Amino acid sequence: MDDRENALLEAVQTRLFIGGEWVDASAGKTFEVRDPATNAVIAEVADATAEDGIRALDAAVAVQDEWAATPPRERSDILRRAFELVRERADDLALLMTLEMGKPLAEARGEVTYGNEFNRWFSEEAVRIAGRYGSNPEGTGRMIVSQRPVGPSFFITPWNFPFAMATRKIAPALAAGCTVVIKPPQLTPLTTLFFVQLLVEAGLPAGVVNVVTSASSSRVAAPIIADPRLRKLSFTGSTEVGRKLIAQAAEGVLRVSMELGGNAPFVVFEDADLDKAVTGALQAKFRNIGQACTAANRFIVHESVAEEFASRITDRVRKMKVGRGTEEGVEIGPLIDQDAVDKADDLVADATGRGAELLTGGERLDGPGTFYQPTVVTGVRAGSAILREEIFGPVLAIATFQTEDEAVRMANDTEYGLVSYVYTEDLQRGHRMIDRLETGMMGLNAGVVSNAAAPFGGVKQSGVGREGGTEGIHEYLSTKYTLLPNS
Repeated sequence: MDDRENALLEAVQTRLFIGGEWVDASAGKTFEVRDPATNAVIAEVADATAEDGIRALDAAVAVQDEWAATPPRERSDILRRAFELVRERADDLALLMTLEMGKPLAEARGEVTYGNEFNRWFSEEAVRIAGRYGSNPEGTGRMIVSQRPVGPSFFITPWNFPFAMATRKIAPALAAGCTVVIKPPQLTPLTTLFFVQLLVEAGLPAGVVNVVTSASSSRVAAPIIADPRLRKLSFTGSTEVGRKLIAQAAEGVLRVSMELGGNAPFVVFEDADLDKAVTGALQAKFRNIGQACTAANRFIVHESVAEEFASRITDRVRKMKVGRGTEEGVEIGPLIDQDAVDKADDLVADATGRGAELLTGGERLDGPGTFYQPTVVTGVRAGSAILREEIFGPVLAIATFQTEDEAVRMANDTEYGLVSYVYTEDLQRGHRMIDRLETGMMGLNAGVVSNAAAPFGGVKQSGVGREGGTEGIHEYLSTKYTLLPNS
């Protein structure tokens, strides 16, 4: 690592943040954070115990009423100052993400810009929390409908977008008047810790946000979720873990937001603009090295254009530069760990073993680091694991269809329903796809859909609730109705 990287890592707090103070874990233990491009240890981070988690919840509960009573404009101003500080430190945040997660530096900068928009958006939404007032239908009284903060909230965030997933949860909670305990991912905790340092610099009062890092999410999470003082749980991660957390949250009837797994279809019709479709496919598949819940997982292409689409995609993929994300021109960084490499390799082997054709890639690369070649396979057969499982790697798999009904059936043939992508120049067909595809989000001739001003979330087993947009703040508000009789 160079001097700038070392200086940045030294500036990041690696202890727990509880009640406004940076403290060691009560057991005095730490865990390692590694650069997936080199496998080198870049930090030792406090390993919280269950007791540390409860201490963090104690701190959040202690100031909940005070934070809820803080004028919306003050909450707004803190988030706005945080937005400005993040913008000033954008290069540092981007580099930190690249070091601990591996994504190319250009993509890390894009995540900082995207994630920071949640700070700006919810700084504006904080002062727009509204209710309603009016006569009841009988004319016997006045109805007052108001919104109140849900209360102390617990967040578990994933490793793949360590900045955006933190801001997408923290910003609306603070805007609504909720205090927070956040458990960042074991693999990429440094970005969240650095962001919280900026929140403190922005004037966030002690106890409003608390951070517990841990090598065991369940060890810290279980007692917090079981505590009757907690009122909200938000998780981004796998559907398997999400189901378990929902079951735990049911005991306390917690409000939950779950952004879970995806198996996004990318449908290319015979009338699609292939230039647009290829560009969109590269964005939807290879962004974040394919490690995104919104990544296109199944490319469902009309048989009349499948060969041309595959040829154009393959030409572009073969030119992608693989390497450490800090290197100039790198488009594909390392996968997060060896398990991710093994999964990508197994899925490709299964697909080709069933008759799919490997057009490029399909091999793991020698270390150090956990690299896998950007890959294209075509002619993927029904029953292949790559059509059922979330790939989470730089592998683009193409299957073909003949009719619109067949495309819809193939796209909907999954337990997941997060996002879909459709390319067609037929406006009426596009509208039909909006109605027929079972996903919470859709890109119509667009390969990237995420935006702070839009509601992010899925249907079926891709989760419940929405993050972002005007809907996002309502996940942290409860509705109260009051009747005021006329006499």
